[in-house]
Amino acid sequence: MQRLFGIIALIIISVIFFAFSRTPEISVVPDRNAPHHMKISSSSFGEKEIIQPLYTCDGTDTVPPLSFSEVPAGTESFAIIVDDPDATGGRTFTHWIIWNIPADTREIKEGEVPSGAVQGMTDFGKVGYGGPCPPKGNAPHRYFFKLYALNSELSISEGAPMIELLRAMEGHILEQAEFFALYGRL
Repeated sequence: MQRLFGIIALIIISVIFFAFSRTPEISVVPDRNAPHHMKISSSSFGEKEIIQPLYTCDGTDTVPPLSFSEVPAGTESFAIIVDDPDATGGRTFTHWIIWNIPADTREIKEGEVPSGAVQGMTDFGKVGYGGPCPPKGNAPHRYFFKLYALNSELSISEGAPMIELLRAMEGHILEQAEFFALYGRL
């Protein structure tokens, strides 16, 4: 019996030692088990709704209106990524990356970029918003609008590519919110 208690005690001590001695992994997403309350939405289209042509390559590629709510305490800036995981070729296509959006921002007005915000390079090969533009005849693609609440501003230059933004956000994400909308072309 004492031998059994000794083995159990050794197992418990080993589990505690390994649990607290691991180096935490750095990730660009917050803890998925933590409560998430922050929201991002658009007054022009909702979750799983069709994006109007105005905000696409069939219109004027206008930045859509976006709203943020339930922002976590300690937010110093925001970043947004808009991408299409259904893009041709099997890789996610980046339509917009923007960071250093001021912490007091709760909406981005249609066609505007918040003062002080910095935009990066899209997969169109240009800086700034590039609206949905899937190949004609394909099923509608999903366009994800991802909002990141960050605990600092980021020190990366305008025109930086997505990978640079992701690296800069590591360890600074307080919370993430997202929604997706659809767009297809006949």
